[in-house]
Amino acid sequence: MGSHAEVDSSSTPESRWSLEGTTALVTGGTKGIGHAIVEELARFGAAVHTCSRNEAELNKCMHEWEKKGFRVTGSVCDVTSPSDRQKLITSTVSSLFDGKLNILINNVGTNKIKPTTEYKAEDFSLIMSTNFESAYHLSQLSHPLLKASSAGSIVFISSTCGVVSINVGSIYSATKGAMNQLTKNLACEWAKDNIRTNCVAPSFTTTSLAEPISCSWHVAACVVVFY
Repeated sequence: MGSHAEVDSSSTPESRWSLEGTTALVTGGTKGIGHAIVEELARFGAAVHTCSRNEAELNKCMHEWEKKGFRVTGSVCDVTSPSDRQKLITSTVSSLFDGKLNILINNVGTNKIKPTTEYKAEDFSLIMSTNFESAYHLSQLSHPLLKASSAGSIVFISSTCGVVSINVGSIYSATKGAMNQLTKNLACEWAKDNIRTNCVAPSFTTTSLAEPISCSWHVAACVVVFY
């Protein structure tokens, strides 16, 4: 009979898995789910870049991450702005990571909970551009960098409200439903480029944001590490 190697059941994920040598972009990484994802990826050894509209929050986080010894860089970016998105990917991230990106976490999200009849055009524009349009465009812009890495991974932070009816507002739910379908399309379309595409879509989580953030940070990080 062949011998079986013993498995150390006490080993931690950090001792079994490593992201050393990989690069990651996490949008909206200064609070809530995004902040936790940045720390998890950095803890596994990835070089991480994150962005935020709030420069003061970003600087505070950067100081904390520096003290922890994490390899994290940051830049100010409003992901609802096409020009900001273009600059983030084609200038900042491409330059930092030598034209290659292993992991893209589309995390940024916002919401306004109202009855459908009370939504205004500006509400639709804000929620749609923040939650879906930004993720779609950032994925497009990142494609050459993800392909160049030869091992790309996109993770969308979605929500159960994109699958079933939850009382969080019809626009928010629509953006997450669109995100779920985009995940399926890109998973098939970009597989030939060695780019994996996943989304995580749990329900409410306890974070600093008063809305369904869509997943736990540990699940999101594990999608990147293990699939």
